[in-house]
Amino acid sequence: MEPKLHTPMYFFLGLSLLDVGSISVTVPAMLRHFISNNKTIHYRACLSQLFFHLLAGTDCFLLTVMAYDRYLAICQPLTYNTLMGWGMQKALAGMSCVFSFTNALTQTVALSTLKFRGPNVINHFYCDLPQLFQLSCSSTQLNEQLLFAAAAFMGVAPLVLIMVSYAHVVAEVLRIHSAEGRKKAFSTCGSHLTVVGIFYGTGVFSYMRLGSVESSDKDKGICILNTVISPMLNPLIYSLRNPDVKGALRRVPTGKLPPK
Repeated sequence: MEPKLHTPMYFFLGLSLLDVGSISVTVPAMLRHFISNNKTIHYRACLSQLFFHLLAGTDCFLLTVMAYDRYLAICQPLTYNTLMGWGMQKALAGMSCVFSFTNALTQTVALSTLKFRGPNVINHFYCDLPQLFQLSCSSTQLNEQLLFAAAAFMGVAPLVLIMVSYAHVVAEVLRIHSAEGRKKAFSTCGSHLTVVGIFYGTGVFSYMRLGSVESSDKDKGICILNTVISPMLNPLIYSLRNPDVKGALRRVPTGKLPPK
């Protein structure tokens, strides 16, 4: 309903609704375990939960694409509409979903080949790769290698691209002589950078302890930040810290036209 938000930045932000799929397979199960004495989960349900949780990897690519969008908007404004046309938006969104789906399917199928004949208690509130590796009675070397490759491709590489994009953005903004102009340019990136910090900060901690013998309460707390708190805060961060969204929230309910 707000024409000012019909831009690539908000198109990719809309795709972040995929977060709903991720938390829908973890939060209800977690709440059920809290209020019920039945804390079991069937093997197939565990694999399904793992698959949909891994689809959250789409955020890695979407955050990278959004950083690239900010780079084009600030550093190459004259060619922005050409380089970030509707066709490019669909291609980038499609690639993000395909890469994430492929990784989730690969990791889930690889895990299904493992044998589980020993302990069957997961010291966690949802099925995740590190905790399931610890329960397997067969070798998890291949699975850990796949996870390491996925972390490099879906975690490290996007983070490097985000940092490079924002290095160019900062360099370009510092060339602006007006303090008001610099503030306006940085304000368009503030919410995105906040989400990047929360997403990668909690995600890295969750998966860098593959060699840990046992999950601690601290690990579970970090995972709650990553799987519950972060998806809950993202809409608030993107809306309450964004002047365009705040302006739309004030105008749309009252039927006021946006300023020309």
